[in-house]
Amino acid sequence: MDTIINNFDSISLDEMSGVKLMNRVDTKFVTTMPRLVKLLKMAQSDYFIQEIDGKRASAYTTLYYDTPALDMYLTHHNGCLGRQKVRVRQYVDSGLTFLEVKVKNNHRRTRKKRISISDFNIEGDEKRQFLEPLCWYDVDTLKPSLRNWFNRMTLVNKGKTERVTIDTDLRYHNIVTGVDNALEQAVIIEVKRDGNVPSPLLAMLRDLRIQPHGFSKYCIGTALTNEKIKQNRLKEKIYYVHRLIERDA
Repeated sequence: MDTIINNFDSISLDEMSGVKLMNRVDTKFVTTMPRLVKLLKMAQSDYFIQEIDGKRASAYTTLYYDTPALDMYLTHHNGCLGRQKVRVRQYVDSGLTFLEVKVKNNHRRTRKKRISISDFNIEGDEKRQFLEPLCWYDVDTLKPSLRNWFNRMTLVNKGKTERVTIDTDLRYHNIVTGVDNALEQAVIIEVKRDGNVPSPLLAMLRDLRIQPHGFSKYCIGTALTNEKIKQNRLKEKIYYVHRLIERDA
């Protein structure tokens, strides 16, 4: 894998500043490590890879907050188009940590707002001032719900109108139940575009028969680590991921 990603032209974090796409259209795909290798080989001439301090794959960890009734999870599980997540994400290699509010509206567009913070705690005046105008739920009810860890590569098309995140080695710890689980052989690809701009990668994904497939890290992780929570609408998604892994093993 290192040999393949080292063949990409690199793009720095500063050069990425114009490709934030904070108001965007997202399309997710789920595949496996063997197919990811094929995809990366195909994408080398059309994409940059983000490089930070000499690293082209970075470690991330995210702590999700939810209400005691897991309203954010259930809203997504129940198929509501307007939904929200509150999370703290840390870029492990740099130590940068952000409190984020992510909204997907009923037009399937994603908007994200965030502020830099020093730890995973959302208490404090500055954090409350950030959350209260944005959060659909009572901020005082929000509690840590689920934590994940994964490694991420980020590709940017040569026109800088599209960003592609590729997440691997996904692991979970449920704060409420104490249960751990993992999908270490799964690969989550997310194509993020500012509208319907052309995407070379979408054609490559079609050629490899990698189909669009919704995948919420928070919801799948919660279902994998909390057997008591409502999850009937996610069982087929989880079965699909395991079937892909077994097929390409």
